[in-house]
Amino acid sequence: MAMVAQEIEDLIRTGFPNAQITITDLAGDGNHWAAEVIDESFRGMSRVQQQRAVNATVKAEIDSGKLHALGLTTKAPE
Repeated sequence: MAMVAQEIEDLIRTGFPNAQITITDLAGDGNHWAAEVIDESFRGMSRVQQQRAVNATVKAEIDSGKLHALGLTTKAPE
């Protein structure tokens, strides 16, 4: 079963409660998603470290196959 945007946002928010999160369904099929996560905790972290931190919040769904693909854009607020 495909995920909906709110489910993905809720998962990411567990690790980043104050983040600005934008979820986009890239293909309109509920399987290919993009997330932009802007959070102060990313300040001083490399892009790889930021993305690993976000991926950790959705790992169980990716491992189970419920979340097929999630492209990430991460950054600290300007």
